[in-house]
Amino acid sequence: MTLTSAAVEQLESHMPKVVDARTHGIIDYCHAAFFFGMAWLWRKNQPRAATAALLTGGFILVESMLTDYPLGVKKVIPFETHGRMDAAFAGASFMVPKVFGFEGTTASKVFTGNGFAESAVVGMTDWNSEHAREEEHDGKFAIAS
Repeated sequence: MTLTSAAVEQLESHMPKVVDARTHGIIDYCHAAFFFGMAWLWRKNQPRAATAALLTGGFILVESMLTDYPLGVKKVIPFETHGRMDAAFAGASFMVPKVFGFEGTTASKVFTGNGFAESAVVGMTDWNSEHAREEEHDGKFAIAS
C-alpha cells in the first residue's frame, strides 16, 4: 500500500457519515460537470490534461447514470459497489497526471485535490445504512426505514 493510499483510507474511515444517496448523486453530477469544464478550459494549453479531464468526467457521468440511487438512469450498479469504485478512483486520481504526462503542472494539482475531495465524499457517504438509501415509491422519494 502506498503512502497516498494509506492516507486516503485513513481519511475515508474517520469521516462522519452524513451524505445520503440522493446527495451523493447530486455531488456526482456536479463532479462530472466540473471535469467537463476543466477539459474545455485546458483544451488549448494543456491538451493532455484536457484529455484526462474529459475521460474523468465521462467516467463519473456514466458511473452515476448506471448507479442504483435516486438520480441513476439505468440502475445496474449497486450503490455500495459505486462506493468501492469511487474509493478506487480517489486513489487513482493521484496517478492521472503521471499517466497522462502532465505531472508538475497546475492541472496536476486539480487531480491531486480531486483525490482528497473524492476521498472525503466517499468517507462521508453512508453506503450501507438503510437511512442512506432512498427508495422510489409511486414516483415520490421516501427515506427507507
